[in-house]
Amino acid sequence: MRPELAERSAQAVELLERAACLYDKAAVERAIDQLAVQMTLDLEGDCPLIVCVMNGGLPFTAGLLQRLSFPLELDFVHAWRYLGAAPEESGALHTRVGLGRDVAGRTVVLVDDVLDEGVTLARLSTRLAEDGAGRVLTAVLVDKDVPGRTTTADYAGLAAPNRFLVGCGMDYNGWWRNLNGIYALDLDGEGAS
Repeated sequence: MRPELAERSAQAVELLERAACLYDKAAVERAIDQLAVQMTLDLEGDCPLIVCVMNGGLPFTAGLLQRLSFPLELDFVHAWRYLGAAPEESGALHTRVGLGRDVAGRTVVLVDDVLDEGVTLARLSTRLAEDGAGRVLTAVLVDKDVPGRTTTADYAGLAAPNRFLVGCGMDYNGWWRNLNGIYALDLDGEGAS
């Protein structure tokens, strides 16, 4: 392993050792089950276009799709705002890959890992509406309690405090998206609360 990668990996392990588990795998699975039931009731006759917001939305989208047993189509968009900067320094919405399907008149469901400030989902929703989507809905696994946020999700599985979260698609510098639970990191080194 390259030395710089080994050092970053060791730092990621250390952060996780101090993290607090907010939701274990079973709680995450129950939340996805409940969302799938609600979405089935709401969307079963619409043949919606499910749009995974990459990379964070991938694990949640995969789990959700396995539970939706009605006709739908799947696409993805790779969008981000942070560009390696701290969230408060983030700027414009960037997309690497856009949708490959026509959204005109369609019900489109944007699926992402977390709703924090809501800027990414709001901007993507606006773009889809401008492209002629009949209805744009949002589904997130985690709805963080962020003060002053004006955006809400149509479907949210779990509530979480406004802390730095990892697992189920959420990451810290690219690490820990693969965890099957949701953890709050202690970035100050003072121990998990």
